[in-house]
Amino acid sequence: MLKTIKKYGVGLSLIASLGCAGVVSAETTMVVGTWLPPTSVQNSVVWPTWAKWVEEATEGRVKVKIEYDVGHPKSYFQLVEDGVIDAGFSYHGYVPGRFRLPMVAEQPGMGVGAEAASVALWRVQQKYFNRADEFSGLEVVGMFTHGPGQLMTTIPIERIEDIKDKKIRIGGGVQADIAKRLSAVPVSAPATKLYEMMQQGVVDGTLLPAGQQKAQRLAEVTKYLTTIPGGMYMGTFSIFINPEFLDDLDPKDREAIISVSGERLSALAGKAWEETDHEGLEFAREQGVTIVEYGKNAEFSQDFLKLSEGMDKAWIDSVSDLNVDAAAALAELRKVAREYEDLKER
Repeated sequence: MLKTIKKYGVGLSLIASLGCAGVVSAETTMVVGTWLPPTSVQNSVVWPTWAKWVEEATEGRVKVKIEYDVGHPKSYFQLVEDGVIDAGFSYHGYVPGRFRLPMVAEQPGMGVGAEAASVALWRVQQKYFNRADEFSGLEVVGMFTHGPGQLMTTIPIERIEDIKDKKIRIGGGVQADIAKRLSAVPVSAPATKLYEMMQQGVVDGTLLPAGQQKAQRLAEVTKYLTTIPGGMYMGTFSIFINPEFLDDLDPKDREAIISVSGERLSALAGKAWEETDHEGLEFAREQGVTIVEYGKNAEFSQDFLKLSEGMDKAWIDSVSDLNVDAAAALAELRKVAREYEDLKER
């Protein structure tokens, strides 16, 4: 089992022999678990950047170490809560029913990129959702979304009706509702299994952001990429730390870590994931994937919007027992996200 906290004293035996009290210097290692490959933007950009922030903020007293493939993506919430690893991240949809409030950012209609959506989700979580205590046992230090989820298939899809009865891999969350509305045959599986599933014909396609065409090399097994403005959904994730790990730190180091997390970390993650979408589209073109980009007023886009009608209300109703103003949270989420996006574009 991984050790939650690893402290290394410098010259302890010498200090003890001299009868000195205290430790000259101590270093704490925060073990961060990840379920994505090293090439993923989470591991190549987000974690290394945050690790640097943490080390600088704590003046080197806290280091960050990445551990790969600690468990199934859905287990990371429990792994951190149990102290098997100190920190991690995961997709809310992998644990149906536990994290209902963050799903607000997965609803179709946001119309922004991942950075703006991530910042908006963090702010709404702090203002409206924390009181519901859905993350009991975890210290949430960041929230983010991936880019707009688009349709990747091994077969041509020219109309919304063409998706009917097709086997579409879903990762949970809002995707399940979308697959149902599209009359597709949902196949539940983590994204890490998708390359093999598409290669072997287990599924006809999937809903994922365009960045995964390169990040997971899905362009090699995808023949068609169908996109609409804003995508069909956005996936939501949280970044969390074991509270006991934080409590065991010197208070100034705990506060230092918090100071370089929150909205700053959320924006970092969202921006990194958003940038992969541009790279993914370019990679898909290089690999010969047929890319169909529908405009806002295209029949395909409008038909999807019609299918998604009522999803906002369904989400609001689904969290009615959590004592939060869900309608206000949804409205503020979109307002903040669009204002943030507008500022970026100026």
